[in-house]
Amino acid sequence: MHQQASTTRTRLLGISGSIRSQSNCTAVLRSLQALLPDSTSIELFPLNEIPLYNADLDGAAPPAAVAELKQAISQAHGLVVCSPEYNYGMPGVLKNAIDWASRPAFASPLKGKPALVMTASPGSAGGVRAQAQIRDAFAATLARPVVRQHVAIANVAAQISDGRLVHQPTLDFVKLALDDLLAEIALLGGTGS
Repeated sequence: MHQQASTTRTRLLGISGSIRSQSNCTAVLRSLQALLPDSTSIELFPLNEIPLYNADLDGAAPPAAVAELKQAISQAHGLVVCSPEYNYGMPGVLKNAIDWASRPAFASPLKGKPALVMTASPGSAGGVRAQAQIRDAFAATLARPVVRQHVAIANVAAQISDGRLVHQPTLDFVKLALDDLLAEIALLGGTGS
């Protein structure tokens, strides 16, 4: 029996853990579309407008930027986070966004969402300590961090040119991680690969 190919595009949401205008992590995320199959798109969601988490504002009518973040997560088949490491940990802006998106507890848009966690740092460790914290935070929200490829990009500034990741061995490794994310999405019944 012949099956028609799915016309549904796989939608990924990219979130940078840095709001700096020339962020290396945002540059990495901007480079991903070229590594994805034609049936997959990635949209970046900037965290600049997300207010500090306040349970008093966490209800039926959250701040507009928070509602937009939750909707973007809900509409995505999977997440790709790329974050720097600040003082051996994840940046506050990313933790804050995860806190907002994790509500309501156990029924948030993060629940069951496949997530590829990448870190990037100008140092030699590539942000591995922040990566562990981000993975733990996602696990607490019942998201599904992809475990097969841990992408920690060391000396990231030397691998970026004109706002894009250009170092081919790193691009090849990131492609493997993206393939794993798409396989996880397909396994869960999303469109994936």
